Amino acid sequence: MFRLAYLALLLGLSLALAAMPSAWRVPLAVWLLAFPVLVLGAHDVVQRRHALLRNYPVVGHFRYLLERLRPELRQYFGESDVDGVPIDREVRSLVYRRAKGEPETVPFGSKRNLSAVGVEWVAHAMYPRPPRLEESRVLVGATTSARPYACSRLNVAAMSYGALGDTAIRALSRGARLGGFAHNTGEGGVSPHHLAGGGDLIWQLGTAYFGCRTSEGHFDPERFRDVAQHPNIKMIELKLSQGGKPGYGGVLPASKVSAEIAAIRGVRQGQRVVSPPRHPGIESPAALLHFVARLRELSGHKPVGVKLCVGAERDVVELVETMAKTGIMLDYVVVDGAEAGTGAAPLEFANHVGAPLEHGLVLMVDTLRRAGLRDVTKVFASGRVLTGFDVFRAVALGADGCFSGRGMMLALGCLQALRCNTNDCPVGIATQDPALTRALDVGDKSLRVKRYHEATIASFHSLLGAVGVSEPSELGRAHLLRRVSTTRIVSLAELYPEVQERGSSREASARTHPGQATPLMSAPSHPPPG
Repeated sequence: MFRLAYLALLLGLSLALAAMPSAWRVPLAVWLLAFPVLVLGAHDVVQRRHALLRNYPVVGHFRYLLERLRPELRQYFGESDVDGVPIDREVRSLVYRRAKGEPETVPFGSKRNLSAVGVEWVAHAMYPRPPRLEESRVLVGATTSARPYACSRLNVAAMSYGALGDTAIRALSRGARLGGFAHNTGEGGVSPHHLAGGGDLIWQLGTAYFGCRTSEGHFDPERFRDVAQHPNIKMIELKLSQGGKPGYGGVLPASKVSAEIAAIRGVRQGQRVVSPPRHPGIESPAALLHFVARLRELSGHKPVGVKLCVGAERDVVELVETMAKTGIMLDYVVVDGAEAGTGAAPLEFANHVGAPLEHGLVLMVDTLRRAGLRDVTKVFASGRVLTGFDVFRAVALGADGCFSGRGMMLALGCLQALRCNTNDCPVGIATQDPALTRALDVGDKSLRVKRYHEATIASFHSLLGAVGVSEPSELGRAHLLRRVSTTRIVSLAELYPEVQERGSSREASARTHPGQATPLMSAPSHPPPG
């Protein structure tokens, strides 16, 4: 209110000055410049909110100005090409160049300290193979679903309409169609903007069941069936947790709940929406799997998986053991690392909750292998995946493919301004402000997303050829080396010994048949939510 009154005062004085005789204008101009400063100084002295301004009136405001500009000043003038966080400038520039179709080579050698402890590199072959020209894909749900889906090795990670603006969602959807990869809707529901681009969609269900909920917030099977059988929706994903804030729900401020978002999510316009930290009614692995079986049936037997950030090891072991015991299989699992991004998270959760991607991915892959279920349940990695090496590393650790959120945002033109939680994203991506979102051109940005995906997959294939393999399935942990001390280098196979698949996965997968439910699916002992 004070700022508005202050601007109104300046405007009034300016108009008064323009109406004055010319002889009076010079002294009045001096007074016009001095008077607002005196008013501001007087206000600073009497206000009680900021001690700094009471002690240093007027000049103290420069501190707040510089603090607001700090991310931009650090990014453009303070950081080097390799020390920026969460994503350094070298990687950001690579994504930009790939998205624009510009040359992506770098001059004069690496800028990184390749002798530092923790540095990793590819154990290339003396006789490399030429990279394959066509992308190898991951067939999800081949043994458990009537409609298996051939998924790309790199896809758009879960980002809701609400977290991102309408034009950003449409650009991602169209880019996914042009590039032939999947676009995860995020937990905000399937919006017309997701469908507008015509791309393949993965519908993610969060704990609030946006888009398929009753007025009380419970799961609505009829609404789910109506949406899930849309031909553009290829897979269903049940979100248990996310790496940016595992074990934490979410809050959508009332100011963001527009009429459109309220209709899509099934909530009331203008009211704050809270997502609980867990799915109501799911308190055991058996209950989770029976709900998954129900979703598979309601969707017309499309592949169904879960997304989680690994916490306690026993939870992963119990889930896989229950799969083996009941015969109800997850078609896929997305392992989200604690280094993953989110629009808004409490600092304690972002920094201190959840396992990093490497640990969580290895645990999930090896647990499935010990149970003989690795071929049945596909595993995807998510969490700071931006380059071909990131995809290569995840696949070497045992993943089938990856999801990228921030990589796709950078391809759209994200500046890493770190304002995702303020609704004033300067490039119109992570905002609902129409004045900002309209600046993003869907046609141009969708091509950038497609080019980024294409170049990153090509880079991944080039790395495969460099180590002497043609298929991602031939890649293993021995293909990556890491310096663990100044004098010792080990392969990731030494750090995480490869686990052999126990028994035959065909015996496990035979318990489920495409399009048919097992007796346990037909008569679950743990009723699912809703």
